[in-house]
Amino acid sequence: MTEAEPLQQVDRTFVLHRGRRLSCFSGCDYYRLSSHPAVLDAMRAGLDRFGLNVAASRVTTGHHRIYSTLEKELVKFFRVQAALVVSDGYVATLTVAQALAGNFSHVLIDERAHAALQDAALLMDCPILRFRHRDPEDLAQTIRRCGQGTRLIVLTDGLFSQSGLAAPLKEYLRRLPRDGWMLVDDAHGAGVLGRNGRGTAELEGVNDRRVIRCVTLSKAFGVFGGAILGTAALRKRMFDKSRMLIGSTPMPLPLANAAVAALKVVARDRAMRQRLFRNVQHVREGLRKGGMRVPEAPGPIVAVMPRSHAEAMRLKRHLLAAGILPPFIRYPGGPESGCFRFAISSEHSVRQLDALVRAAIGAVGSRRH
Repeated sequence: MTEAEPLQQVDRTFVLHRGRRLSCFSGCDYYRLSSHPAVLDAMRAGLDRFGLNVAASRVTTGHHRIYSTLEKELVKFFRVQAALVVSDGYVATLTVAQALAGNFSHVLIDERAHAALQDAALLMDCPILRFRHRDPEDLAQTIRRCGQGTRLIVLTDGLFSQSGLAAPLKEYLRRLPRDGWMLVDDAHGAGVLGRNGRGTAELEGVNDRRVIRCVTLSKAFGVFGGAILGTAALRKRMFDKSRMLIGSTPMPLPLANAAVAALKVVARDRAMRQRLFRNVQHVREGLRKGGMRVPEAPGPIVAVMPRSHAEAMRLKRHLLAAGILPPFIRYPGGPESGCFRFAISSEHSVRQLDALVRAAIGAVGSRRH
């Protein structure tokens, strides 16, 4: 992999790229809360009131009341027993893994799980087995291969970032032994999926104390930082056992204050979520009418996988001609040859959405998948 070219955001749905102002359908800021006035005001207020940084661990002199406030808001929003804020979403899974290392006989992980979960599995101090992507029956077979007297933990993304598809968490739990646990990286589902935006667990109707959820505050919530959602006992264990938590400085104070504001915006602004999924459906229906087979998925992501290098180049040209940044990416967990990952937001205009649909159909719409 190579470092991507720099982009400069010029407003909520446009970026500056090589001197051109282009519509942007990339990234993960699904509500564009990174530029929401209430979130920016909270960040500025946090900087003025608290300063920038605590410059210490939360187990020494680096605890601050804004972290407690943020954790209370997370508990309220996600309706969980306890929450723990960490510096970012990747760190969240590693913090859990360090706290639970040695507790399980086997880790069972989706073959396309995010790198944060792959690294977390390595810290669990037990054998790692992979099961087929989003396949409950293959998970069941993998569980049987572990034999009797085992204690298992399943690791999976909630919403897979490349496809917009969700993990079948309820089906996984049905196949998991009663003493088995599950660690869900719901970075892309949190704030988006479910009736109230509480993520993949809400979408799947899962409310089980054996399920630990890791979320990020940098995607749907538009800020920065990560959080672990679970039981009070797990929270205490992380403070006792996780060196990553004990030995690190927490997120900057203004960002914690901004995250509190972002949670409140998502909680109260149901119209914003409705607008997001109306935009997603507009794109999917438009592509289907143009002859493209687009799978139904719960997330705000539309993936187009070119069949050849020539087709990829043709779609890039069509997108640029339409004033759209081509979001062609190669990322762990996605297809090796790469794909166009279009991330739809609540703030894209119908004009932008229609331009995207026309460009995609013009390049690849004549084929049949």
